[in-house]
Amino acid sequence: MNKQQAYQWAAKRVRAQALRNIDVTATLANTAAILKEYFPNFFWVGFYLLKSDHLLLGPFQGPPACVKLSLDKGVCAAAVRDEKTVLVPDVHRFPGHVACDSRSNSEIVVPIFNGKGKLWAVLDVDSERFDDFDAQDAAGLRAVAALLADIKSASSE
Repeated sequence: MNKQQAYQWAAKRVRAQALRNIDVTATLANTAAILKEYFPNFFWVGFYLLKSDHLLLGPFQGPPACVKLSLDKGVCAAAVRDEKTVLVPDVHRFPGHVACDSRSNSEIVVPIFNGKGKLWAVLDVDSERFDDFDAQDAAGLRAVAALLADIKSASSE
């Protein structure tokens, strides 16, 4: 299966999770698992939830991660600040990079917006390979993020 097909299948499964959503944590956990299953090069895949003054670790797949990220440095903070996808071929060259695991070498972070356009989380993916993400990954992960847009307001939380 090529990368485009993998994103199509992953999106189909995430769409089903989002439609059955009754709990944000459960839906995000299954989404992280789906992405990790379809993309074995994803060293770490998960979510950070936007709080008033920081990002808080949400469901993920991979090794333990930073629990709380400030909004003033790092790739996730840049995605929140600019409200756009940030693709970093070499995280060690990214100013202010937050190294939660030294094995990560490239990263892509995609903001997740609700139906009203308010950012509420980011989808963060790391790879041990340098320059492992491209425009196809950005498009595929943005499609996944769009499927998660309204799960927060639709859940029982």
